[in-house]
Amino acid sequence: MENVFIPYEKALSILASHRGDFPIQSRKLGDCIGAYLAEDLIADRDFPPFDRVTMDGIAIRHDRFKGGQQEYIIEATAAAGAPQMTLRDPQNCIEVMTGAIMPRGVDTVIRYEDLKISDGKATLLLDTLEYKQNIHFKGMDIPQGAVIVQKGKQISSAEINIAAAVGKAELKVRQLPKVVIFSTGDELVDVHETPKLHQIRRSNIYGIQATLKEWGIPADLHHLADDKKEMLQVISIALNKYDLFVFTGGVSKGKFDYLPDVLEALHIEKHFHKIQQRPGKPFWFGSTANGKKIFALPGNPVSSFVCVYMYLKFWLRKSLHIEPETLYVKLKNDVEFKPELVYFLEATLESRPDGTLLADPIKGNGSGDFANLVKTDGFLILPQNKSEFKQGEVYPFVSYRTKF
Repeated sequence: MENVFIPYEKALSILASHRGDFPIQSRKLGDCIGAYLAEDLIADRDFPPFDRVTMDGIAIRHDRFKGGQQEYIIEATAAAGAPQMTLRDPQNCIEVMTGAIMPRGVDTVIRYEDLKISDGKATLLLDTLEYKQNIHFKGMDIPQGAVIVQKGKQISSAEINIAAAVGKAELKVRQLPKVVIFSTGDELVDVHETPKLHQIRRSNIYGIQATLKEWGIPADLHHLADDKKEMLQVISIALNKYDLFVFTGGVSKGKFDYLPDVLEALHIEKHFHKIQQRPGKPFWFGSTANGKKIFALPGNPVSSFVCVYMYLKFWLRKSLHIEPETLYVKLKNDVEFKPELVYFLEATLESRPDGTLLADPIKGNGSGDFANLVKTDGFLILPQNKSEFKQGEVYPFVSYRTKF
């Protein structure tokens, strides 16, 4: 592919066409938290599986109440977990517990609070009584055969609960890629080191690693010096171990930005290098002949952060067969941006009483101003076909923070 700046939409299209092929594996239910379902969870029976009593009290025939009967002999007691009982005498009642199968021969439940019970008899303290009240009917929640959870969903405790309820001791899940994140550059020192005046600490890779962990994907961390021979050797070895590579830095036009040449020397096919966007223009994406994917992100912190959420997340969702979801928000203030580029603008979210989400844009001091990231909630996506964006207009928003 020619080394040109491509539109944002084109980059997404290329990523979608090169999505990963994550194999399916079976895993014990207790080991599935954070994994991604590769099968639908289907109701193996009606939910609830029987007409279920929802209040402790008694069960009667409603027509006896309509006929004026207020006092009932308690014929038996139906407990939760016991087989279904049958009312023998329609003038009597059955005492019922929450969760019990509704007995045969009765159709309405009255709670203890509306009764007086004495000497084996229950007297109603009600003037009106709703037919079939306090019963959770068979199949009311979910009918047998219905899909409760669709494949592609990341498994939380809620999905574990459903899986157990439908008898799934094991689940089919996607086997996630083995990931490595490389920082590059001689100006970087590790987090535990004290940088000299001309140095800075490596921070991007820790943020990216934490993001991937939130998505259920562990990742190893490594650093590459600005040495082409060393880069060739280290990456060549890593290609035998990892499936997904994320690099930060070394992909622009600087004299020591060796990474594109190194990747080419390793016969990694480039699918694109530059995108018509701000921040994060020098973003390189490619793959090996055996399907390993390489995301080489800009070194500036905000730029790499943007590319992780705009592109790496998109690619991962496509690879997991999850359709990306779009959140739309209204601009709180006017914005002007004249370059013919897609503008990923940091913003905070505000929730209004009318249900509207407002995005309050915050302009930082360039792509190196990563301190602004702790003040904002995500990025507005402002299209490149206009330069003035007015208050109240609606635009896509990509969140990196769960706020509400």
